[in-house]
Amino acid sequence: MLSDYFPLLIFLAAVLVFGLIALFLPPWLAGGRRSAAKDLPYESGIVPRSGARRRFAISFYLTAMLFIIFDVEAIFIYPWAVILKGLRWFGVVEMAVFVAVLLVALIYVWKKGALEWGS
Repeated sequence: MLSDYFPLLIFLAAVLVFGLIALFLPPWLAGGRRSAAKDLPYESGIVPRSGARRRFAISFYLTAMLFIIFDVEAIFIYPWAVILKGLRWFGVVEMAVFVAVLLVALIYVWKKGALEWGS
């Protein structure tokens, strides 16, 4: 009975070892000393003129949330498409309801003006 769990024990040990290596090896390999120049934020070779803490428009966050919602929809549609033949008409109707709910949500946010970036 316990021999059935041996592969799981090996897997958990490998995960633990990999996690410890990923945690402690990079700082040891990087070496070097910290300095003010190294601690500056760096992006595309442009020296920052202001602090990194600034406010973003709410439309940025709204667009990001909408992207996540519709990205999750795509994640749910793929496994459905793989087993569609086994689901028959029940699966088609079920996915039609799912897509209809998301379509209603898309129309709602479109009417509210959430997809207009300039406003």
